[in-house]
Amino acid sequence: MSIEWPAHGLKLQARIEGGTAKIGVIGMGYVGLPLAVAFCEANCPVLAFDLDDAKIDALKAGESYIKHIEGARIAPQVEAKRLDATADLDRLGEADVLLICVPTPLSRHLEPDLKYVEATTEAIAKTLRKGQLVILESTTYPGTTREVMQPILEAGGLVAGKDFFLAYSPEREDPGNPTYSTTQIPKVVGADDQVSADLALALYKHVVPKTIAVSSAATAEAVKITENVFRAVNIALVNELKLIFTAMDIDVWEVIDAAKSKPFGFMPFYPGPGLGGHCIPIDPFYLTWKAREYNQHTKFIELAGQINADMPQHVVRVMADTLDARLGRGLRGARILVLGVAYKKNVDDIRESPSLRLMEMIEARGATADFHDPHVAQINGTREHPTLNYRHGVAWDPTEVAKYDAVLIATDHDAVDYAALVEAAALVIDTRNACGKAGIVSDKVVRA
Repeated sequence: MSIEWPAHGLKLQARIEGGTAKIGVIGMGYVGLPLAVAFCEANCPVLAFDLDDAKIDALKAGESYIKHIEGARIAPQVEAKRLDATADLDRLGEADVLLICVPTPLSRHLEPDLKYVEATTEAIAKTLRKGQLVILESTTYPGTTREVMQPILEAGGLVAGKDFFLAYSPEREDPGNPTYSTTQIPKVVGADDQVSADLALALYKHVVPKTIAVSSAATAEAVKITENVFRAVNIALVNELKLIFTAMDIDVWEVIDAAKSKPFGFMPFYPGPGLGGHCIPIDPFYLTWKAREYNQHTKFIELAGQINADMPQHVVRVMADTLDARLGRGLRGARILVLGVAYKKNVDDIRESPSLRLMEMIEARGATADFHDPHVAQINGTREHPTLNYRHGVAWDPTEVAKYDAVLIATDHDAVDYAALVEAAALVIDTRNACGKAGIVSDKVVRA
């Protein structure tokens, strides 16, 4: 069945396909910045929005504040006037397309906190005009685009799918991944009308190798939730296996490495000290919350969340027991060096990092917890861990390392010399098998 396109929809389509549509990206964090740069590098004009003046000043100067996005990629776009940056939300009306890349955290009661999505949508509604395309990229529960955003945007009288266009396309960023960057990952797109879907698909074809259309915005939202639930559940499984196999004196990392030799029916996931990053610790609980509306229970997901949330306690318990057995002392009064506060290796992203919780738990037991991270000089702006805010890391110095009662490897950055670490340290608690992967065998190293 043919679809009758509104005239302003046809004009927007022509601008998108011609690469002249101005693209506004709202939220210049780990999702928004690489997306904005990708569109600029595809010769599309971009207007970057963020309320953090420091980020805007950096972008205007052609500089990056995210380690894996080099300033050398930003400066040419600013010089060519393809990239402009502003904190002025009154300029939202200038953009033909608006991509929303704002945080979607959880409340203290593990319920969705959509205040940033709602505030951004309300700001867009103030300047919304006919022919604009609005796309949410932030991870959320199925129904957010239609149930939360659409009523706000339509409150002024414009109608979605007719006057303006609305879609959802989940971000799939993996910061620091050397193989898959923004422009190498297929994009899922969903909308509740065909014109909005077609416009969004045309937009993303500028920057990604493949687009996948699904039947609705809610379906696209469910795709992202499913991806993250899959990872959370499988990580919980290997974390539980770690506890079981450790009790049996079996090396879980050796088991996984052998199992992954099977060319079908197995996908390797690895245990750790807890979950980090924005997605995996948070997003499954968005589905858990939404499922209650339909009288559905997410027992499997909640159990996985509980297992993963308990891992920092396991790590601290192993550390305390090992200090007692090896050095004849408890945690109280001990000096602990936490190696790595980023949530994953080789990045500077500390969002939801288990290292932060580990540091708080160690200090709650009466020890001191310093940190060294080759990618993070200072812990900044953590709402959930205020006692750690603005704490500086310590410099790498084997002589100083030797003064700590134990070193806790929480993040397995490649830039660390693990052989030198083990040689200098009195005791190493390794939650990532970093020493094992480096081929280091020592009685000083205890896996947790």
